[in-house]
Amino acid sequence: MTVFATLDSPLGELLLVGEESRTAPGGIALVSLSVPGQKGGAVVREEWRHAPELFGAVAAQLKAYFAGELTRFEVTYADGVGTEFQRRVWSAVDGIPYGETTSYGKLAESIGASRAAVRAVGTAIGRNPLLVVRPCHRVVGADGSLTGYAGGLERKQLLLDLECGPLA
Repeated sequence: MTVFATLDSPLGELLLVGEESRTAPGGIALVSLSVPGQKGGAVVREEWRHAPELFGAVAAQLKAYFAGELTRFEVTYADGVGTEFQRRVWSAVDGIPYGETTSYGKLAESIGASRAAVRAVGTAIGRNPLLVVRPCHRVVGADGSLTGYAGGLERKQLLLDLECGPLA
């Protein structure tokens, strides 16, 4: 069964969507975390059950992150989301340390993709269904500029400022 909850944050009201799971800690595997107006973001469906009590652990981690007290999320993601290529890219994104950034080209190189595949890597990052907890905001242009973020560049800037301090 698909369940959801909302959480106020500095990015606006977050929508958390999950699947009940017997094996995931807390009984929930996260399917999506989206922000208002997000390109491709989740929209609550009638058949989903509102179950904020199932998202307590995720909500606590998000609050700690936004308070500057958490640098790494411990969240179980739902299986089977995305293509094989997207999952490879997302796994590489998960490995970008807190407070650091990398470029799309370096990320492509880290997964063994060619320079020609940088656009495909960018597309996969743009389809990341788990904003904030899967840190796609840490991927920037080759010159360090902010480029592409499904939640909007102002939110990407806010997240990077939180983690790295204001960028020059």
